Amino acid sequence: MPQDRIVVHGAREHNLKNIDVDIPRDKLVVITGLSGSGKSTLAFDTIFAEGQRRYVESLSAYARQFLGQMEKPDVDYIDGLSPAISIDQKGVTRNPRSTVGTVTEIYDYLRLLFARTGIPHCPLCGRPVSSQTVSQMVDSIMALPEGTRFMVLAPVVRGRKGEYKHVFEDARKAGYVRVRLDGRVYPLEEVPDLDKNKAHDIEIVVDRLVSGPELGNRVADSLETALKLSGDIVLVNLVDTNEDRVYSERYSCPVHPEVSLEQVEPRSFSFNSPHGACPDCTGLGTTLEIDPDLVIPNRHLSIEEGAIAAWPMTRDGYYMGIVESVARHYGFSTSQPVESLDE
Repeated sequence: MPQDRIVVHGAREHNLKNIDVDIPRDKLVVITGLSGSGKSTLAFDTIFAEGQRRYVESLSAYARQFLGQMEKPDVDYIDGLSPAISIDQKGVTRNPRSTVGTVTEIYDYLRLLFARTGIPHCPLCGRPVSSQTVSQMVDSIMALPEGTRFMVLAPVVRGRKGEYKHVFEDARKAGYVRVRLDGRVYPLEEVPDLDKNKAHDIEIVVDRLVSGPELGNRVADSLETALKLSGDIVLVNLVDTNEDRVYSERYSCPVHPEVSLEQVEPRSFSFNSPHGACPDCTGLGTTLEIDPDLVIPNRHLSIEEGAIAAWPMTRDGYYMGIVESVARHYGFSTSQPVESLDE
């Protein structure tokens, strides 16, 4: 098998007439010709189609069901092929989230690969995470400091568009009185109408508890109820800090029980989805931050002298009035050089 070239023999796909061609590997090769001469047929429908078909056939039957497989092209044989991707001729968008992976569409394959065959690991210790039992969830919750207020929530809708009136009606009929909608708790009688074109998070408040030895089996009962409502995930919201702890019957670290991961899905690896995007940069890869040296380029000046470059300071100006009020409250003078003030 040649290692330095791709050998195509007897290509007859579409309008190709029994073509033989050798294409050097590790080179930028351009196929030119008149319109209708078979350039795209040779590149996409013959060489790429065979490379993609061989690659998909090498995967397991489970993985193949998620990938579309191309038909075998009409060709005698092709040697020297590697797994291939094709980039169709199209205008590249100026979306700041676009990358080589998204433009070539290999990113879709990677997200699917990670979601279906990937093994989640604990971000603290690197160990593979495993499923949690209800008793393990209870042990983690009972380890909270005594007197900690928390809510047991059943996430029934996660990042989905719709009005979900039936969800609230079913919760009322089941005897629940509160629901958390997009991070805010409402009585079920006061839930606002939802915008059907926006994604929403809806969690039913199963129980509100205070940690302590007298809880007994109530935590376990509440967890089991929440798991039945949501399927396999339960949220425990620490009321005082508004921290959500995710407990799952599927993925949890055996050493750090406070680390629990949701079911891995393709959207978990998408920076265009709020479920996979970085919470700081929202998937853009950059963040906007204030540079103190640009805001105050000369720290020898006082605020009255215009140390804050963006503010047009005058004695009777709007900004100056605000700053003087703040200065009186915190006990400093606007006539002091900025370098003499503490943080």
